[in-house]
Amino acid sequence: MAKFKTKEILPDASYDSVIVSKFINTIMDQGKKSIARKIVYGAFDIVKEQTKQEPMDIFEKALEEAAPRVEVRPQRVGGATYQVPREVKDKRALSLAMRWLISSARKKKGKDMASRLAEELMQASKGEGESVKKKINVHKMAEANKAFAYLAR
Repeated sequence: MAKFKTKEILPDASYDSVIVSKFINTIMDQGKKSIARKIVYGAFDIVKEQTKQEPMDIFEKALEEAAPRVEVRPQRVGGATYQVPREVKDKRALSLAMRWLISSARKKKGKDMASRLAEELMQASKGEGESVKKKINVHKMAEANKAFAYLAR
């Protein structure tokens, strides 16, 4: 089986972090990277202003809190499809956490994206918020389908 070549992502300029760079790329819509940068850095500024803490610490804590450890994947066995719980690799857990943080920030209404994202990051770092609820639901589903764990490949 052929391995995919992963593109080297360079660290961002402000925080010198590859994870922040990936987060900017995930937020980016229609190739507008400068707008995505403004949103992320604006959110980090708001986080720093409101919490008086380093925004990278809050960001990493939020990603850690939102990242799932297990998920369910559908698997066909003799005509029936079962939801089989599987462990999540670190890379996928990180990308899921980023996606969930961004989508839950986008769902909120009323403010600009930077403040919605900052709010979601602060909530997630405390173990609350929409993205952490999503992780808890995924874990509950995996726990409910634990009986099918023997089917995992």
